[in-house]
Amino acid sequence: MSTYDKIKEIEAEMAKTQKNKATAYHLGTLKAKLAKLKRELITPAKSGGGPGEGFDVAGTGVARVGFVGFPSVGKSTLMTKLTGTFSEVSEVEFTTLTTVPGVLQYKGAKIQILDLPGIIEGAKDGKGRGRQVIAVARTCSLIFLVLDVLKPLTHKAVIERELESVGIRLNKQPPNILFRKKDKGGINMTSTVPLTHLDKDVVKSILNEYRIASADISLRCDATVDDLIDVIEGNRVYIPAVYVLNKIDQISIEELDLVYKIPHAVPVSAHHEWNFDELLDKMWEYLNLVRIYTKPKGQLPDYAAPVVLKRDNASVLDFCNAIHRAILKEFAHALVWGTSVKHNPQKVGKEHVLLDEDVVSIVKKK
Repeated sequence: MSTYDKIKEIEAEMAKTQKNKATAYHLGTLKAKLAKLKRELITPAKSGGGPGEGFDVAGTGVARVGFVGFPSVGKSTLMTKLTGTFSEVSEVEFTTLTTVPGVLQYKGAKIQILDLPGIIEGAKDGKGRGRQVIAVARTCSLIFLVLDVLKPLTHKAVIERELESVGIRLNKQPPNILFRKKDKGGINMTSTVPLTHLDKDVVKSILNEYRIASADISLRCDATVDDLIDVIEGNRVYIPAVYVLNKIDQISIEELDLVYKIPHAVPVSAHHEWNFDELLDKMWEYLNLVRIYTKPKGQLPDYAAPVVLKRDNASVLDFCNAIHRAILKEFAHALVWGTSVKHNPQKVGKEHVLLDEDVVSIVKKK
């Protein structure tokens, strides 16, 4: 029996099993088995020769945004209008057959844009080169799920399901669970919050499926079975996503008001270039980037070429490393102007955390 057949068999059994306290142990075991089988789909075969011709794209810029969507929803038009990189456009489905890279300059940052071939239902099982598309999607800093606003939002659910099944978690944070395997000592489980989905028996059933007899588990959130399996598997990627609802030039104002109620969504018209400003602002917000301007001693700040950093890694140390690692050898302190300091300028050390549009002048050792 193939992996796909085994997955379908387990999914069918889960579908007909009622969810209650009595079946929690059994469902936990089934979900663990399912996760192990799906891991085989995520992990490419060693003889496979990589992602496939035209899919392995070298990274450039400070972030990578991937366009994922069904065929003929306007991904290529959007790519061409945003980046100036030509990606073949046609009314025929499956015009784009390989990954088309482009670069978008925005707020001084160079952002790589990837137009991926259209995804179809069953992509996780390899249909329509879906495995290669999903493999590239896993490497993105942000995913634009491009949807045709005229077609039902069931497309949105299908793509989410395809991505979810291969370990891509959209607009989610990693569960706050500490998990550590041990050689002996049994299962030691603690929690800092009341648990409504898990108990020790369910946790043991999942660990038994992974043949883990001893482990320390600290649950710091009301975790579900899926959350625990995600942590045990350890191969999940948590990627922010924006739902780009294209072709709004073909709907009414009333329908547009409804579209705006969808979380994480930005309605656009790629053909007319409508609402691109909001889309790019949302992209910047979800990429979580900050711009830091350099100020050489005795000169004005260089506002033309900011150093772009991730907001979570925006200390003076990160700033120095982004310019050149050799700077740290001569680093004495830094002078900072901006919202991260109380005084302008303020003398700070390497650990100081910078905020968007701060100006930094590095003072070297004498």
